[in-house]
This record gives sequence, C-alpha cells and structure tokens, in this order.
Amino acid sequence: MTLPALFVAHGSPMLALEDHEYSRFLESLGRELPAPEAIVVFSAHWDSPEQSMTVDESHDTMHDFYGFPEAMYELRYPAKGSAAVTQRIACLFEAGNLHYEPVLGRGLDHGAWVILSKMYPNADIPVIELSVDSRRSPEEQYAIGAMLKELRQDNVLIIGSGGLVHNLRLISQTDEPEAWAVEFDEWIARNLETWNLKELFNYDKKAPHAREAVPSYGTEHFAPLFYAMGAASDEAKAKRLIQTYQYGSLSLNCWMFGGS
Repeated sequence: MTLPALFVAHGSPMLALEDHEYSRFLESLGRELPAPEAIVVFSAHWDSPEQSMTVDESHDTMHDFYGFPEAMYELRYPAKGSAAVTQRIACLFEAGNLHYEPVLGRGLDHGAWVILSKMYPNADIPVIELSVDSRRSPEEQYAIGAMLKELRQDNVLIIGSGGLVHNLRLISQTDEPEAWAVEFDEWIARNLETWNLKELFNYDKKAPHAREAVPSYGTEHFAPLFYAMGAASDEAKAKRLIQTYQYGSLSLNCWMFGGS
C-alpha cells in the first residue's frame, strides 16, 4: 500500500485543546490511515529561502505563539526524529539538485505538532519537519514535493500544514463562513479535483477573492498545498475529506492526494 500525501489546515494553535468537528476529524483520520513508519511535515511556520530539514534524534516543542491560555504553553509533543528518513530525504534532494540545510535543535513548530497531537497523540511516530519557501513559484514548490514522492511507497506520510484561507486581519467572532472565503475554497476544490495545475499555479490571478484569502503577507500558509500535491504527482488525484470554518474566514480543511 502507498500512503497518500495530505494537506492539513492547522488553523489556530488552540486546535490542540479544542473539541469540535474538525479536531475530531483529525483524531479519526489518524486512526483510519495505515500507521506510518515516519511523518514528514512541510510547515507554513518554517518559511526559509534555504530548504531546511530537522535532523534531531528527538524534538523539543516550540510554543511559537503569544497571548494564548497558559495551558497551551504546557503542552508537549516529544516526537523523535529518524536518521534513516533524513538520510533518504537528503539523497532525494541531492538527486533533484536541491541544496538543503540540516538543522539541529530547532524543535517542532505549532504548524507541525498541533495537528500531529490530534492525529497521533502518543507522539510515538518519528517526525521530520521541512521548511517551505513562500518566495518560490508554485511550480517550484510542487517540484520539491515531487522529489519526495518515493517516500510514500516506504510507508512515510507526507503532510503539508498550512491554510488555504488564512487572513487573520479579516476574522470575525462567528463560525458562519464568509461568502468570499467559501467561493475561494470552492474554486480551489474544483481545480484540485481535476488536477488543473495551469489554473492552480496561477491562483493568485485566477481565483476569486485570492487577495483576501491569501494576502501577500500570508503566502507561506498556502505554499504547503503545492508541496503536498507534488508528493503525489505520480497519481494526480485529490479528494477533500472535510471542510469547516472558524472565525468566519479561517478555513479548516483536509485534502488527500493519491494513496492506493
């Protein structure tokens, strides 16, 4: 069996403590997927011009947010790393002529550990975190993800963690979704389901309300979508597993790419 690649919206850090439809979905998804040997996460909260990769034997938990309840800062996700998987990734990056930086001591940011704490709460599966580069073109981001597609055949789960509609300046106090946010998500959905790369690579010009959904200061949250898609470019099929909203315009969705 080949594992799928996933795009997972991580929403607010409070997801780690919340109990609602989306959090329960992530819990059930972790139970339903075949248990992976390791997890690779491209996180929106590691935006770097150099392709970077954690190479730690074990990870600290980064609390890279402020103004949240004290309980958030007490949470820990003590996942281990995997020397074997990092070496495999290094070989694949080198084969793709992609320079990468091995990073020690960084820890897992909340884009990685918050979703994993729901999917795999025991923290007993090795995790490798990879950076994204929001300054690269979608084509380049997709190509980097494609370098790692072989890992899925080795029972490695590849996740892009970000947000398709993620404009914190436009959030409200209601979970009733804004019409513009829904319209943007549905445009993305139509083009994902047909694997229309030409349209998707130009989403910033073609998609309705792209400026509101993906503001110029927040493109790093959209980028993980293309890394995850690239990791399933050999199958080129997409399925939306859930779609909900918080705060009017914070889109909480999960897309599954490939998997057989």
